[in-house]
Amino acid sequence: MFQLFLRARAHNFLSSRREDKGFKARTIERDAETDRVRIDAVMVAIDTALRDAEREQVGLGRRVDDALARASVTFGNGTDEYLEREPIDSHHQDLFAADISNGQRRLKELANTIAHLRFIRTAMLTRFPNLKPPQLNS
Repeated sequence: MFQLFLRARAHNFLSSRREDKGFKARTIERDAETDRVRIDAVMVAIDTALRDAEREQVGLGRRVDDALARASVTFGNGTDEYLEREPIDSHHQDLFAADISNGQRRLKELANTIAHLRFIRTAMLTRFPNLKPPQLNS
């Protein structure tokens, strides 16, 4: 009997507390601001990644061009240059070829990544037409 009494009192106590803390929703303006902040964070991340990839692409492109120019100088201009080339020059040619190959591979990867990031950015702007792209400090 005593247990039923305690259970009823606990139920009444908890019910009275629930009524005091009824469901409350945020305002429409606050919800819109929360959504805008979330979307802005995603856009900033996309824009930052895109900008960094483009910078890497430009810098790497310059380095690959420089390596190509240096490699062409070591080739020589004789028709039988490859027959009389010093072993050290052949070694440098191999190093240049490896660097150039790796650089060109990475440039292709960067071009692909940049295309994907631009697509994602465009998709975000289409899905959220009221979004103003954040201005990044370069």
